[in-house]
Amino acid sequence: MDVIHERCAGIDISKVDVKVTIRVPGAGKRRRRETRTFSSVTSGLLAMRDWLLDEGITVAGMEATGAYWKPVFYLLEHDMETWLLNARHMKAVPGRKTDVKDSEWIARLVEHGLVRPSFVPPEPIRQLRDLTRYRTEVIRERTREAQRLEKLLEDAGIKLSAVVSDILGVSGRAMLEALISSGFSYSRRALRWTWTPWVSSRSWHWARSPRCTEGTALPRRM
Repeated sequence: MDVIHERCAGIDISKVDVKVTIRVPGAGKRRRRETRTFSSVTSGLLAMRDWLLDEGITVAGMEATGAYWKPVFYLLEHDMETWLLNARHMKAVPGRKTDVKDSEWIARLVEHGLVRPSFVPPEPIRQLRDLTRYRTEVIRERTREAQRLEKLLEDAGIKLSAVVSDILGVSGRAMLEALISSGFSYSRRALRWTWTPWVSSRSWHWARSPRCTEGTALPRRM
């Protein structure tokens, strides 16, 4: 088969180490192959990069394995052409189960141009994407916390969501602070509300609930 990339490398990445196989021109028309193992910590990855640069590697291919490929890819992308390969192309080959054989097979595929790299956005786009994704997760977590608070209030028989549209808004927070600081208590056996008056700069009145034998239910603005 024709050699498309004269100096290439195949990288198999695991949690604790990285297997790297290079294929470079050897004596005569023969091809030289060499495999080394490096640690997945920063010092090991830096040593791997230095070795690849000393060998004149121009293309490095690696399998997309979980999130383990990211440190290796980000380290090499500025010094050589780095390919992220689809794991399906690697698993479709039978009889290659060890990490060393996987790195050798990846190197051969890259050497003959038999695989296509997956698209990896540029670094500024990746940073923006990580920021927007994290913001989305934070907003979702905030919504879940609000739902947990509402469920807790419902379990206690406090219908705060019936009088305010947002229990974490200005009015909702004021009512929650009033509940916390006013000595509020609830008796299940007597089904009674006992409420210590709360003095504020705003004007409030307490509406008597028909379900309660005594006391008051929910604050309403006058």
